[in-house]
Amino acid sequence: QVHLVESGGGLVQAGGSLRLSCAASGRTFSSYAMGWFRQAPGKEREFVTAFSESGGRTYYADSVKGRFTISRDYAKNTVYLQMNSLKPEDTAVYYCAARRSGTYSNTKTYDYWGQGTQVTVSS
Repeated sequence: QVHLVESGGGLVQAGGSLRLSCAASGRTFSSYAMGWFRQAPGKEREFVTAFSESGGRTYYADSVKGRFTISRDYAKNTVYLQMNSLKPEDTAVYYCAARRSGTYSNTKTYDYWGQGTQVTVSS
């Protein structure tokens, strides 16, 4: 069992930065590959970024490539999402998630989800 709690969301102006954190509990956290998704009002949840199952590779949606960075601190059981050059279209609830295996961009392959944190980017 893995319990995930996101934090760090808020209101920021376009061009600004935020860092989201996802704190995980559970002794088997290190065996899970982590990812971030987001969901804007009226839209489906979409992939943002994720680690490979080995942790050696990272993947990004085209819309965030070059602006967002995923990182992980195993000692703290925490995953981060550094978001730079934010745009109004980045406004959404951001979720972290954990999977054992499967396609990194598919929500259905993730076993555990956090409650989400709101990110609002003003123009």
